[in-house]
Amino acid sequence: MQLQGKLRILLITGIFPPDIGGPATYVPQVARALAERGHKIIVVTLSDRTGVDDSEYPFRVVRLPRGLFKPWRWFLAVWTILKLGRDMDVLFINGLAFEAVLANFLLRKPMVQKVVGDLAWERAVARAWVCDNFEEFQVKHYGLRVELLKALRSWWTRRADKVIVPSCYLAHWVSKWGVPENKLVVIHNALKPINDIQPAKLPLKTPVNAVTVGRLISWKRVDTIIKAVAHIENMGLVIIGDGPERDRLERIAQDLHVANRVYFAGQRDNAETLALMAACDIFILNSTYEGLPHVVLEAMSLGLPVVATAVGGTPEVVVDGANGVLLDPTKDMLAHKMQDLAMDPAKRERLAKQGQQTVSEKFNIQSMLERTEQLLVEVAGVHL
Repeated sequence: MQLQGKLRILLITGIFPPDIGGPATYVPQVARALAERGHKIIVVTLSDRTGVDDSEYPFRVVRLPRGLFKPWRWFLAVWTILKLGRDMDVLFINGLAFEAVLANFLLRKPMVQKVVGDLAWERAVARAWVCDNFEEFQVKHYGLRVELLKALRSWWTRRADKVIVPSCYLAHWVSKWGVPENKLVVIHNALKPINDIQPAKLPLKTPVNAVTVGRLISWKRVDTIIKAVAHIENMGLVIIGDGPERDRLERIAQDLHVANRVYFAGQRDNAETLALMAACDIFILNSTYEGLPHVVLEAMSLGLPVVATAVGGTPEVVVDGANGVLLDPTKDMLAHKMQDLAMDPAKRERLAKQGQQTVSEKFNIQSMLERTEQLLVEVAGVHL
């Protein structure tokens, strides 16, 4: 029986703590807030480990083994969504969109989908089917397998009743997938205040340390960050995250004789990630594509000056010279900008303070949560 005036929400995601990344931060944050407002929440997620203690959450978490043979994993995900979705008022999709849409052919539930990037492009690049950047991928035509991937991505996105995107930049490109503009809703990522973070102890002896966070994949261009650090005397680098590029990146650090100044921290949970970030002096995001990077908000909130490429939705957060440093991704300026900040503590402090102010004023967590809740209620046809 439905909770009076409240929703029953099945929140579907591909990653969840202890995974790291934007969705792994966003999903538990939103799910907790919705649960605290009286909504019944069940989270379905892929997970490397299924025996995780999830008792800290005020909602149920159903973990599906990520490492299963893919056809069986797809079947298990569809079956789980079917089973749990029968008693739900709305599906809130943050991942596993293909499986959720398939299940919903039988469930026929209202759907809200959050799109933070182009899964077709990410998979095509990861499999070396294409080498084009995000924007080139949107307008070019490819062979059958890539075009099929693009068609599937567009199809499952169009099936949603509403599509949340975290930036105006991404809204523009998602509309090109055939998603009507009246379905698109821009709700910027936001961050609750980060308080009482004790900086971690770093295994580096360098006086100034930069940090980058994310999955170690080609378009994050962590290799360029390592090469920049090699040109800056007495600077260290903390790399938080894991992925297929890690072995190559470690070899680059060895070949450039900076292995003693580069710390590969591996994948960490959110608390450990924030503690490692807080121990550093500069945050670097050198990717060729971003929707609206949640980790930049975290870096700003922690009081780190941000150096980031002016791609995707990042310029909707970082204003060059005001609250951070923006780089043209086509120009080789990273080492110069990093060295400039390394030698200028006063500039680091000024940018850090402005960054904290940006997060507190423009990326307010309460506003984001209220707008998300309002949209879910609207789509479900329930009035609080």
